[in-house]
Order: sequence, then C-alpha cells, then structure tokens
Amino acid sequence: MLIIEHLTKVYEDGTRALNDVTFTVQDGEFVALIGLSGSGKSTLLRCINRLVEPTAGRVIFDDVDITAASAAELRHIRRHIGMIFQQFNLVKRSSVLTNVLSGRLGYVSTGRSLIHWFPQAELNRAMDNLQRVGILDQAYKRASELSGGQQQRVGIARALMQDLRLMLADEPVASLDPATSHSVMKYLEQVDKRAGITVLCSLHFLSLARAYATRIIALKAGEIVFDGLPADIDDVRFKEIYGEEAVRVEIA
Repeated sequence: MLIIEHLTKVYEDGTRALNDVTFTVQDGEFVALIGLSGSGKSTLLRCINRLVEPTAGRVIFDDVDITAASAAELRHIRRHIGMIFQQFNLVKRSSVLTNVLSGRLGYVSTGRSLIHWFPQAELNRAMDNLQRVGILDQAYKRASELSGGQQQRVGIARALMQDLRLMLADEPVASLDPATSHSVMKYLEQVDKRAGITVLCSLHFLSLARAYATRIIALKAGEIVFDGLPADIDDVRFKEIYGEEAVRVEIA
C-alpha cells in the first residue's frame, strides 16, 4: 500500500508545486494522474521516490516511511520502485541489453557494476523482460537506433529488472503518436494486471486515463480536485480540472 499524507513541496523560488496532498493507493491499482502542465503531477511522482525532496508531509510504502529513510535505506527502498520517464532516460550509445541490465545495478557489487558485468541469470532475466515488451529482437542494437515507442519499452523492461512492487510513469507517452501511445500503455497495463504491480502514471489525455486506469486522481495548482472512477469525469468535472476554456481532445 502507498500512503501519501499532507504532502507539500515548495521550491526555492517560492513555487508551491504541491499543497497538502493526501491519498492512499491500494496494492494492484492502476492510478492515472491528470491535470494541466504545472499542476504538480511530475513533482508528486518524484516526491514518492525522493528524486525531489518534499517540503512537508509523509510518503509511506509497504509500512516504510520513505520521507524519513536514510540514504542507505532509500537505496534499498528504490529497488522496489521503478520509474519510467517521458524522455526515456536511456544511454543512447549503449545497447538495448545494456540499458535493460542497468536496472540491476543496485543488486550487484560495486566493482561488477562499474564494468557492467552480470551473471548469466541476470542476462536471462533481461532477455525475458525484453520479450515481455516485444523487442527481444532489438537486444543488441544501440538504443539510439530504436523508435520512440521502442525506447519507452526498453525503459519498461529496465524497470522490470528490479524487484518491483510499484511503477511510477511520468508522462510516458507524451512524445509518442497515438498508436504507439496505446502500445506503451498496454504494456503498462500488463505490468499491473499480470504481474500485480501497482502503477501510478501521469497522463495528459483523459481518454488514455479512461482506457487504462482503474482510478483517476486530478491535480490543479498542486491540489487534488478529483479522486474517483474514470467514468465519473463528466463535462462539468472536466472543466473543473482543465478550466472553462478547455476542449476535450481524444486520442484514438
């Protein structure tokens, strides 16, 4: 279970990105975070694994207070929390396989990690995860040779190399075309449904959130303005979240 309690983030320039955000995510949920750019979605995701340090509040995952964890404790916690990014965050010069194996760097000795040496069991695991996301045939290509959708699938495979219990996805399809967006979202859906991994995913398009999420949380100016079922967002709710001038754009 993931518990967010009174989470607040104020940046050094005075920007209040999150303001007293509180909610709970049950194991196995697929939760979509929606809202305008600047609403606090990315900050929220990064506060959960402390890529961004919260100003106040608590993040509790599996009964462990992440916000109170030491550096050593945080490294251990992050083994169970994967993250994929809008811009993929791959080493473009390295092979797809090497990028996927980097998801296991926290599990091998420092010396072996420096030379990227992994036992055969880890190589097999990487190959299995590439097969899970449908790009096993790309294993030995440079990451830079892949399309955007394929690169994002490498990111998913890399995250799956961890002993995952929670997947954070920060705008994972924002730079992809509609067909590729659905392809990536379906792999995230499989992560949730088949592996039982909780998914918390920020999205721009309400149509994608409705298609894949079991629950939607909407942020506006750093505060929660909706938390419920996708079907409950009608035109009135839509305008509350995105503003009176907003027009629905569906991604087919």
